[in-house]
Amino acid sequence: MCFHVFNRGNGKMDIFRDEQDYKNFIKRLRICLGMESQGAPLRLTPFSENDFSLIAFCLMPNHFHLQIMQNTDIPVGKLLLKICTSYSMYFNRKYDHVGHVFQDQFKAIPTENDNQLMALSAYIHQNPKVAALVEDLKDWPYSSYPEYVSAQSQGFCKKEKLLGLFRTPREYESFVEEQYERILARKEYKGAP
Repeated sequence: MCFHVFNRGNGKMDIFRDEQDYKNFIKRLRICLGMESQGAPLRLTPFSENDFSLIAFCLMPNHFHLQIMQNTDIPVGKLLLKICTSYSMYFNRKYDHVGHVFQDQFKAIPTENDNQLMALSAYIHQNPKVAALVEDLKDWPYSSYPEYVSAQSQGFCKKEKLLGLFRTPREYESFVEEQYERILARKEYKGAP
């Protein structure tokens, strides 16, 4: 089963304040997914590389989105607990912060079909553009989007599941842009009297 997993900073505070923060979260994600070995200061026990598959991700200054496929009986919550606990310890040490880093327990919403899988990935990948952080989604380095649409980009997502629903990566790129236009139209409509 595939899940949309997300959480934000406590009181909407920024949880990623510089490049090092983004990289440290991604490192913890990779280690817990069994895709990278860890250095001495981290004490994370990785899952097997086949337990979970990361489909898409986007880290924003005050929140994150992950699209994760649960491949075994191990709940996705166990994976996120490890990542978020370890990242919170890093954040609290670095910024001399006391208290919760994340606003609440993360949310994990199941994706029930291929249409939802496609729409969710587009939603996740559009976050930096919707938030006006970039004009071109390929310019946001803390997202899996460049990995999907750039031939030279090497990443760590399991792209086969999603790209298998499109004829080409270019078709996927067009789909994401089309979904972005729909979001803008809905926002405009909601703002109308």
